[in-house]
Amino acid sequence: MHYLQDLETLCCINSYTKNKAGVDKVGQQMQAWLVPLGFSVTTFTRETLGNHLLFQTPHKEGAKILLLGHNDTVFAPETFETFSHDEAWVYGPGVCDMKGGNIVALEALRETHKRFGTLYNVDFFLVSDEETGSDDSKALTLELAKSYDYCFVFEAAGKNLEVVTGRKGVGTYTLHVKGKAAHAGVRYTEGINANLEAAYKLQALTALTNLEEGTTVNVGTIQGGVGANTISPHCEMLLEIRFANEKEKQRLLHALEEITNHAFVPGTSATCKGLIQRDVMEPNAAQAAFIQTLETLCQHPIPTEKRGGVSDANHVASCGVVTLDGMGPFGDGDHTVHERALKSSFNQRITMMSHILAWHQEHQEFK
Repeated sequence: MHYLQDLETLCCINSYTKNKAGVDKVGQQMQAWLVPLGFSVTTFTRETLGNHLLFQTPHKEGAKILLLGHNDTVFAPETFETFSHDEAWVYGPGVCDMKGGNIVALEALRETHKRFGTLYNVDFFLVSDEETGSDDSKALTLELAKSYDYCFVFEAAGKNLEVVTGRKGVGTYTLHVKGKAAHAGVRYTEGINANLEAAYKLQALTALTNLEEGTTVNVGTIQGGVGANTISPHCEMLLEIRFANEKEKQRLLHALEEITNHAFVPGTSATCKGLIQRDVMEPNAAQAAFIQTLETLCQHPIPTEKRGGVSDANHVASCGVVTLDGMGPFGDGDHTVHERALKSSFNQRITMMSHILAWHQEHQEFK
């Protein structure tokens, strides 16, 4: 398990998304490991975020693979910067989300390079802002994805080493309600209560949730009014929608527009601003056929699962690229100081990814 030393190297570099210097240092270390394997690097320089890095091998005729990861973590400096391990587990910031996944990809590439020498048609894209929604890297990922036939994303595996075939889409919106201020004691009837309107809208939004379809609507924060003695002239709600298919996405967007424009309290008005941050990643026939092919060449079943959480796999899948996520090690406690990853899962994932890359280098296709 010599690769655990490399994992420790990465985990001991603080790469909180807003820590540009730390994120870039992780990227520089990955570059030091990947360039000797024949990768060229394109740096997408950013002023306040870490730089996004695209590592490329020579391209020739054949299927093109994108490996996708991120260098940032959620941990601010001095909050969680230790690394340790015991017989079964490794502990530290990013061991499963997703410096551990990056190490799986790196080690599989090393094994494949050792066997074949020059690699072809397999590139590795590392972004710096996944943990804050990939707002900056999203456009890059969507543009790059057009050049690939297959994508493997190295977020953590499932508990039984499932790969991820589906992820919900997610959108975040801010709904502003406008009313009219008035003295709550002297001129109560002259006021138009924005908070009351927001309360009606909250109920209507929450009613859009359909757990059977995997659809959730959550109003996470509400802020309104100026004081107990004043009819509230304004209120703001921050809400999130999650959906498991395109039909539900369209239903939610239509309903959100209707609820925004309908005044439950006469005299109020509202506006809504936001966007779909990550579109839905839906399981599909091409993906299922690809998994069957991989099971044959790896000579073992590949269990699958769908997740409510999102990743950059959503972006690539939305471009029609056959995408598999959860290619990293299994772990838990991610986004907490208890984050850990199972040692044996590293071995399984590295072996599986090495088989896949070796087949690709030998055949340049998956048929």
